[in-house]
Order: sequence, then structure tokens, then C-alpha cells
Amino acid sequence: MLLRELFVDEGVMTILGKSGNKTVRKYRCTSGSRKGRIVAKPSTCTAAKNVRAAQTLKTTRRKKGKALSIKSSRTKRTNPSSIRLKSLNIGRSKTLRPKKRKGSKGKRI
Repeated sequence: MLLRELFVDEGVMTILGKSGNKTVRKYRCTSGSRKGRIVAKPSTCTAAKNVRAAQTLKTTRRKKGKALSIKSSRTKRTNPSSIRLKSLNIGRSKTLRPKKRKGSKGKRI
């Protein structure tokens, strides 16, 4: 575990992401209205939503959602830096997640 991971706000998990052609540290929101989103700063997870920007993004996704998903999936499959990033994040997530106990099936009713 890294020292900076101890001082990060609750509700976020550190991951690696791309900014342009470089690999940078980013954060995945684990709670709040932006749960599941990858953001540059942990304070973004709990910040108030910009309603106008949210509406604009919704309309853009309706118009170009399929084309964007095809492009991004092609990039993630073929770009060497994306492939490397994916393997790095998979390795990091295993070390950060709490380990499951073997044999525990939860409460039985």
C-alpha cells in the first residue's frame, strides 16, 4: 500500500488512467452521485452536479453514444498504452480490495 492511499478521501479508490498519451493517477468514485466514475480529483466525487452539463452530456450520448463506444473499445483493444494500463489496474485492484473469506456464504435464513 502506498502512503498517499492512506490520506485519500473516503469514497474513492486510486487507479491509473490516461491523460492524452501519458499514464496518470486518477480516482474512481465508490460512493456519491458519481459512483463508478473516474475523476482527476477526489473532491469531484462529492461536488455538486452541474445540471446544464449533465443535460448536454445526455443529449450527446443519445446522438453519438454508439459511435463513441465503438471507437473507445477499438482503442482499448489495440492501443499498447491502453493494454498496459488495463493490466496495471487489474493488478492494483487485487491488492487494494479486501480479501474474501473462503467458505463464508453469508447469513442463511
